[in-house]
Amino acid sequence: MGNRLSKIATRTGDDGTTGLGDGSRVSKDDARIAAIGDVDELNSCIGVLLCEPMPSDVRDALTQIQNDLFDLGGELSIPGHSMIQESHLAQLDAWLDEYNATLPPLKEFILPGGSRAAALAHVARTVCRQAERAIVALGRVETAGINEVPRRYVNRLSDLMFVLARVLNRADGGTDIFWNHDRTR
Repeated sequence: MGNRLSKIATRTGDDGTTGLGDGSRVSKDDARIAAIGDVDELNSCIGVLLCEPMPSDVRDALTQIQNDLFDLGGELSIPGHSMIQESHLAQLDAWLDEYNATLPPLKEFILPGGSRAAALAHVARTVCRQAERAIVALGRVETAGINEVPRRYVNRLSDLMFVLARVLNRADGGTDIFWNHDRTR
């Protein structure tokens, strides 16, 4: 890997194309590149979130998720390759069960916000939904199709980011911010 990254500015993309992991080249506006870019953006959002104070177990989960997202980007960059497995989904489900069990049931919609960490988790959640849409779009145009597990992974991850936002609000001593549907203007 070290030799592959020894030269960052290769100028090979100056023509509007980029290389995939299998050596082929595609346009930088290709659906595959859009999906890879959205996953990368999500990973970066989680990186910013990790700059905030938070419980160590949440930090550990998010760090593992960042590694999974890097694998997901790798999977997307090599047509026909699989890296995200059912075990990745099982881990997300376990975290969802664990963290959701600590929260009061929701009876109202909540607004994104509260603590800075929770707000950043909500941003990551929305970028995750963006990545999900890009993966779905890729699946529609890719002739050979793509592995369905990445699509399910980002769908489940957006749910987890919602739950973690609520957890982070409580860890900061706050609570959810409820949508006021009866407000006057």
